[in-house]
Amino acid sequence: MRAKHKQLPIRTQLIQDHVMAATGLLRIFCVACLLSYCAAEVFTSIGHMAELVFIERNLLHSLKDYLIAEQNKLEQIQQWMQTTEKISKMATNNPEEYLGNPINAFHLLKRLNQGWSHLEQMVLQDSSEGFISNLTVQRQTFPTTEDQKGAAKALLRLQDTYKLSTKRMARGDLPGIDTPTPMSADDCFELGQDAYTSEDYTPTASWMEEALHLLDSYNHSNTDKATILDYLSYSVYKQGNVPRALMLTRKLIELDPSHVRATGNVRYYEFLIKQGKFNSTEKTKENEGNQDSFINIERERYEELCRGESIQMTPRRQSRLFCRYQDKAHHPQLTLAPVKEEEEWDQPRILRYHDIISEKEMVKVKALANPRLRRATISNPITGELETAHYRVSKSAWLGESEDSVVARINRRIESITGLNVQTAEDLQVANYGMGGQYEPHFDFARKEEPDAFKSLGTGNRIATWLFYMSDVMYGGATVFTDIGAAIKPKKGTAVFWYNMFASGEGDYSTRHAACPVLVGNKWVSNKWIHERGQEFRRPCGLTRE
Repeated sequence: MRAKHKQLPIRTQLIQDHVMAATGLLRIFCVACLLSYCAAEVFTSIGHMAELVFIERNLLHSLKDYLIAEQNKLEQIQQWMQTTEKISKMATNNPEEYLGNPINAFHLLKRLNQGWSHLEQMVLQDSSEGFISNLTVQRQTFPTTEDQKGAAKALLRLQDTYKLSTKRMARGDLPGIDTPTPMSADDCFELGQDAYTSEDYTPTASWMEEALHLLDSYNHSNTDKATILDYLSYSVYKQGNVPRALMLTRKLIELDPSHVRATGNVRYYEFLIKQGKFNSTEKTKENEGNQDSFINIERERYEELCRGESIQMTPRRQSRLFCRYQDKAHHPQLTLAPVKEEEEWDQPRILRYHDIISEKEMVKVKALANPRLRRATISNPITGELETAHYRVSKSAWLGESEDSVVARINRRIESITGLNVQTAEDLQVANYGMGGQYEPHFDFARKEEPDAFKSLGTGNRIATWLFYMSDVMYGGATVFTDIGAAIKPKKGTAVFWYNMFASGEGDYSTRHAACPVLVGNKWVSNKWIHERGQEFRRPCGLTRE
């Protein structure tokens, strides 16, 4: 027999029910906020995601007012119920005798016509006069399902790039994080499901296994064990481990004997084992063509450099790099206030300038850019049109010289240090990277097969790149040069500079570079792309590369 539970007082039970319902509603919205990005692609900018934190705080304050008002309302409902309950008990003992009194009959009709309608209005009204309407307004800024999928892809990208174990990520054990935020079985299942959709079966299996482990340990999930086993068994099969796939599928059938697909899979796996075919015949992505092989090789190099591996600077070459106070006569200002210049790389020559932008200037640039941040785009090499791409995850804004005196001052500083004319350069681009924010290997200059890339600007190709780092990044976010094996770490208040083209006008293909994903932290940068026009007498063309 089932044990009888002690019944709670009606008022207490009603309050608990309302609190649980309201808390559950808020939890749904909070999870959506924290795991995703909105239709405006908030996840691609930590700066914009920060706004969601304050939206959630506002809703929590509103919810507290709502709960207090609801408790007051429930007290009124409790009083009305107690009074009506006494009358109802008297009436149900002998309905005909009770209704024999015409006043009682009148009261019954009045209660059912007006009293219960009034009670319904009381129950449905927004007691706090703001929470429901506030929630409705704020919901328009909430992330969507597609945004949440984008955030899941970002976590998988971080795991892949920095070779993080699934168990470590599930524990929330990330570099530099003192207070880990563990993931639930549902979180792990969601990441595994996203990897499965991308036909990436190795992470699918590891995340499904972790979801299964957490489900067994805590026995709390919105996803049932059979569903997890369904994904896990098939992903294990796709990895070539047919015996284990068979074992997992049999477990699935034990939980759900009516699972038709699982029953068919068991017969198929048994046939494969009997025939001695233990490996999946599916082609892996790594073997689908020479072009893909080249992309994968570069991808591996890119990820290694992001992790601080495979850097190709020998001690002998490094000993030839120097730091100095730069006071050459590019501009008289340098004679009065020389800048701190460090050689980061020799070929191509990459220079870093320390303490080159002040805290006040960085704050101003961020404030100017933040309201205008939009998803960063790339130029389609075929159509020449600007478009978003999965390999560039950040938001950017453009600041012209007339925007503010600080922008004009920064432009003059770049001009005095480089000796190049910035009047024909592009506006200052400010970028903020979000979850897993990155920009995969690319060239800043237009190659010969892209003759019209900057035609609309009328200023020629991008001859050089100047890049400010406006934040420190706790882990990740380096600028890496995949062809030469260089990795430049972000350092707040510094800038790096390099030429994209030789003096002959030929593009320098060794400047192919990328922005590594931000694992932990917030990355703000701003860059100036300097063009060919206006440099005729400042950097004359030569007959040789140098």
